[in-house]
Amino acid sequence: MKNGLGKRIFIDISQGFLAGAMITIGCCVYLACDVKWVGAILFSVALLSICYLGFSLFTGKVGFILDNANPEGFSQLFLGLLGNALATTVLGIAIGYTLPNLNQTAFDLVLPKLDQALWQTLIRAIFCGILMYIALAIFKDKKSPLGIVFCIPTFILCGFEHSIADVGYFAIAHHYSATAFGFIWMVILGNSIGALLFPAIKKLCDYKKAPKEVIEKEENSK
Repeated sequence: MKNGLGKRIFIDISQGFLAGAMITIGCCVYLACDVKWVGAILFSVALLSICYLGFSLFTGKVGFILDNANPEGFSQLFLGLLGNALATTVLGIAIGYTLPNLNQTAFDLVLPKLDQALWQTLIRAIFCGILMYIALAIFKDKKSPLGIVFCIPTFILCGFEHSIADVGYFAIAHHYSATAFGFIWMVILGNSIGALLFPAIKKLCDYKKAPKEVIEKEENSK
């Protein structure tokens, strides 16, 4: 039993680590491009790889947690987040030393983020969460990468905040502070709210449309 639990934990963290590695690569290509819209489009390679290879990205999974709201689902979600953070931190630090030009570019990118008011950070993160949910919903429901190809550049060019990418940028910049730590947690909160907003409203609308006898049956079963 303990071995089985340990194996599941290892797999969940590893899947998150692999997703974080791809996000780090996305951060690198964005920082390396002088033309912002080109870098924003190429960043899509990260989420495309994550989706097609089945890796675990927190911002991609949190919007669907309502369909898997049980201890195992939450465990996978947050262990994946741990793996995401480990990868972007460790690999980002390594990139910052390996490619000094990206280190400076990342530093110039992250400093203005810390000047934002918390409410600004939260709103930017919420909109990113919405776009992440749309991208993944289209991929899951329509079997199409178009949502990813369009939504990822959109949130980047709009200046919305993606928590895992931001960890990568801070790590590449070698910028560590209590303010940065608080910023990341605010972005995680905003991403989660945004990603859950659409499916929550959709479930509410579907509930209101359901026949009265179906609603009564669901309420009686609780």
